[in-house]
Amino acid sequence: MDTVTNRAEDPPATRPVLLALDWGTSSLRAFLMDASGAIVDQRASAHGIQNLPVAGIAGFERAFAELCGDWLSRWPGLPVVAGGMVGSAQGWKEAPYVACPADTQSLASRAVSVDSALGVPILIAPGLMFAPDEDAPDGGAPDVIRGEEIQIAGALAEHPTWASQACMAMPGTHSKWVRIKDGRIVGFATYMTGELFAVLCKHSILGRLMPEGVPADAAAAAAAFVSGVQAARDSRPGDLPHQLFATRTLGLTRRMAPELLKDYLSGLLIGHELVSGSARMQEALDGDTPLLLIGEGALCRRYGQALSVLGIKPAAQIGNTAPRGLFQFAVAAGLIVPAKETLHD
Repeated sequence: MDTVTNRAEDPPATRPVLLALDWGTSSLRAFLMDASGAIVDQRASAHGIQNLPVAGIAGFERAFAELCGDWLSRWPGLPVVAGGMVGSAQGWKEAPYVACPADTQSLASRAVSVDSALGVPILIAPGLMFAPDEDAPDGGAPDVIRGEEIQIAGALAEHPTWASQACMAMPGTHSKWVRIKDGRIVGFATYMTGELFAVLCKHSILGRLMPEGVPADAAAAAAAFVSGVQAARDSRPGDLPHQLFATRTLGLTRRMAPELLKDYLSGLLIGHELVSGSARMQEALDGDTPLLLIGEGALCRRYGQALSVLGIKPAAQIGNTAPRGLFQFAVAAGLIVPAKETLHD
């Protein structure tokens, strides 16, 4: 394990033992972490893998150096780990998917390393692949995640009681519904809810009635969202393509104000995701399995509102757990030795 050089003026409580990178499609976030897993300092840039300062490997090198170069000058030998799309086929170096079931140790055993121009290696976490049986209802089509597995590792580290069995819903552009059992990710399903919403609003006939920059009354917008969730809840199999067109006809007939149509469409799509996701999880796990929402606060609250329409109450709503997940990944890889008492609830 590399030795971390700390300057004499650094108080022990603030001396970092790890530099962790959460490197996604649109952003790069860096965290200095101490031996307890606490964040000492953090930074962010817009240099995700699709927005690098220059193309190719040089772009990754420059983005890393601009954000973290002075940190590594101050603390030479600091171990560096990274998770997210930086390990994809379009990333700095591809870290192939690991098959489920898997835990943090599985990720560490299949990690890949890339040597940076700053003279420090970066250990990149792999994503996960779930390939259900071919006789599964969806035909056994494989599914993948990259980045969420690190968030899950962080959530389980902060809340160890959930490791025995839990369901995690992770809203986003590509929402994930994940099954946890005995501390391992045993399966998951992806829903393209966020991307589908964006495409329909911007590139379909539905968006033509949705005015830009027209504020909606908050109460009316909330009611439109709930109406969409209720339509999904009460739907029959295969109804979604028909119900999507209602977003247009509700506007054409003035039964719904144009500025409310986005909220209705959002509720409809999220509602269909929740109906499917919750049923999928109940089929695989016991009825008393906790449902956890993990992700950006406003979006998780929106999902929480939709779940209440379905009569489901999440056990918890959790924010960004990627830093703690990266810390656990570094521990599993043998890069750092944690303090005897790490931070968790």
